[in-house]
Amino acid sequence: ILLLNRSAWKERPMSDDEQVDFDGADAGSSKTFPMQCSALRKNGHVMIKNRPCKIVDMSTSKTGKHGHAKVNLVGIDIFTGKKYEDICPSTHNMDVPHVKRQDYQLVNVGDDGFLSLMKEGGDMKEDLCVPEGDLLNEIRTKFENDEQIIVTVLCALDEEAAIAIKPMTK
Repeated sequence: ILLLNRSAWKERPMSDDEQVDFDGADAGSSKTFPMQCSALRKNGHVMIKNRPCKIVDMSTSKTGKHGHAKVNLVGIDIFTGKKYEDICPSTHNMDVPHVKRQDYQLVNVGDDGFLSLMKEGGDMKEDLCVPEGDLLNEIRTKFENDEQIIVTVLCALDEEAAIAIKPMTK
């Protein structure tokens, strides 16, 4: 039997060192959610080697001598385009990233390497780095020709990238 005296139960005041910042709190949602491997589908998303990937190919092997059917996944990183492969028992869970797609109106292509984009409500977004390659050339050409374009941005795991453009409808 453990006996404690009343002095051990006293509440102690919080010191200045232990102050907690409540202003930066979020809803507590996770950046990924679990899904059974057998429920994943082609063209869906999955985390492979801690990277958000779009599933481009998947196949299931038969149940073997020791019980589990295996799912072979091939995915392309949605930000880098790198190919990843993974094998998982069909009854196990894999993490699926929350992927969000948003459209913004292009306002400016900065010399500093960032796009100036306008959200639907009129708020500005100026922290998106200019994409490299053909998409950059297409954005610059259309911007210099004074064409109004919409930039599609993909967001997952605190990363975001411009993935496509389309003409703005009037």
